Amino acid sequence: MDTYCNKLKLKMDEYAHSVYRVTKIFPKEELFGITSQLRRASVSVILNYVEGYAKRKGNNCKVYKNFLEISYGSLKETKYLLHFSMVEGYLDKKEYAILIKLSDEIGAMLYKLIR
Repeated sequence: MDTYCNKLKLKMDEYAHSVYRVTKIFPKEELFGITSQLRRASVSVILNYVEGYAKRKGNNCKVYKNFLEISYGSLKETKYLLHFSMVEGYLDKKEYAILIKLSDEIGAMLYKLIR
């Protein structure tokens, strides 16, 4: 399971860095709007996963699951924000497709751990 969790963590890390990379070209007037929200949500995906993973030992299975669910929720938030950004013309369709594919992989892996 640790190999699976490490693979998931690497994908989440790649996702957060990719979101930061693509949002560098977003309009400056969105710095405190969509850009900030998308960046926070993408980092929240991995931060909640890491914190939950650290608390998974012992009788903390419910706590771990709760952090996984929060991570999953943040992932869904980023997916909407990416779609919104593409519709607004801040993100091109190719970058959108790459990020959505990665988010779907992360989502499937998280969902497996939650269940």
